[in-house]
Amino acid sequence: MMSKYMVFKSSESGDMLIDESQLITSVVNLNTYQIQPEALQLIPEVMARKYNVIPLSISNNSLLVGMTETDDVLALEALTAQARLRIEPLLSPADEIQRAIDRNYKAYGEIEEQFSQTTPPVSPTEERISVKDVSGAPVVRALELIIQEAVKNRASDIHIEPQEDTLRVRYRIDGMLHDTMSLPLSAHAPLISRLKILANMNIADHKPQDGQFSVKVRDKEVDIRVATIETTYGEMGALRILDKSLAVLSLSELGFLPSTLTQYEKMLKSSFGMILVSGPTGSGKTTTLYASINDLDCKERKIITVEDPVEYHFKDINQIQVNPRAGLTFANGLRAIMRLDPDVILVGEIRDPETAEIAIQAALTGHLVLSSVHANDAVSALFRLLDLGVGSFLISAAVIGVVSQRMVRRVCPHCQHPSQAPDAAQFAYSNELGETQTEFLYGSGCNACANTGYLGRTAAFEILTMNNKIRNALLAEDSMEQLMAKAKEAGMESMWHDGMLKVKEGITTPCEVLRSIFSIG
Repeated sequence: MMSKYMVFKSSESGDMLIDESQLITSVVNLNTYQIQPEALQLIPEVMARKYNVIPLSISNNSLLVGMTETDDVLALEALTAQARLRIEPLLSPADEIQRAIDRNYKAYGEIEEQFSQTTPPVSPTEERISVKDVSGAPVVRALELIIQEAVKNRASDIHIEPQEDTLRVRYRIDGMLHDTMSLPLSAHAPLISRLKILANMNIADHKPQDGQFSVKVRDKEVDIRVATIETTYGEMGALRILDKSLAVLSLSELGFLPSTLTQYEKMLKSSFGMILVSGPTGSGKTTTLYASINDLDCKERKIITVEDPVEYHFKDINQIQVNPRAGLTFANGLRAIMRLDPDVILVGEIRDPETAEIAIQAALTGHLVLSSVHANDAVSALFRLLDLGVGSFLISAAVIGVVSQRMVRRVCPHCQHPSQAPDAAQFAYSNELGETQTEFLYGSGCNACANTGYLGRTAAFEILTMNNKIRNALLAEDSMEQLMAKAKEAGMESMWHDGMLKVKEGITTPCEVLRSIFSIG
């Protein structure tokens, strides 16, 4: 009769017996499983990534491990030798294991250890950091780990902020800032100097500076935009993370509801005119513009962009980087583009009267122009052009439509459940949609969403399509309130309404809509 045990040979620990019954496994949901820190310490991250496994917990002198291939005897042998415990494999999807490794293996301790090797300056006023000082292993490795952790946690920004007695590091995840680690003040000077060297900035200059560099994080190319400025406690740094693997979403992935998507796609089919995307910084305007040009036919149309900065590079699209020092501004670049026979022009942002005037002229002379402006809503974007000196006749003739947007966080699909909403949220929902509802989908918090209840973001939109009534209102110099009323008469749904429709579908929560859109609702 065959033995129920398999014998593994190991040079470190001798012969080991593993019960074959281990290989008859159950499936574990890693999004909700509470992983024990003690189990993580038994298997190093490099081994977990090599075999695509995640240690879960220790029970009855056994280590429970999530695996995609529970019958991989070589992996089981290596894990047994490393942990010196019996391995009990549990079946888990490969993508869940990767996310679990990213979430649970933190490098914060190693970062603090790296900075403990740096020598603190005599005093903040006597800092003299040289290039040699910041090219050593500790600060180099520490900065790499800070960026790696940010990418693993889906952060869009890293904030390095000196305080009175500590160096605060925060990550912005899904639009919200999270305290990540607290480092000794001795880490401040070498870390900021290292950033400046990588971004080709002057380490001796404490004036506001900006730059960029690229790094590779687990075989992914990531661009980092850096900005620094002096504060009362020293220079503060902000790093914007541009993950090239997440460069472009399609229009259908942005968060358009079916009716608004159809409306916007119709606008994009225009052969000439101007489409504006409005919203504050961080509202996803660039993402929408990129998705728009990516949706256009690049083979039969010549598309040229002028951007500051060029965040992502696209095949078959001609992109121009603004460089004021070399005399290349939005206005100059746009003027030059007009002589290059384009069909579609993307202007990263309309900031000044000259750019606004040239963009309008381009839209009137047979080009489709896409651009962004900083404005609270769709109607305000038209008044922004008026503020920049563009005549109402030119606006009414050139503008096809305006898209205004805000980002709202999505309810985590792994821990969502119906829950009673606060009275204010119930009232806001019923007041907008005209129906009473007391319970909505909320996330209770799990491993997948870092116990926030939200995972990822989507956009709430407001689309203004120009028509004769709105054009006549512009020419008659109607007020913003009058123009807003006529836009709603023409069928424009507000961002507030769009957000509440997403609440109805369980995409987000009324509290999130109140937080993100209330000021303009």
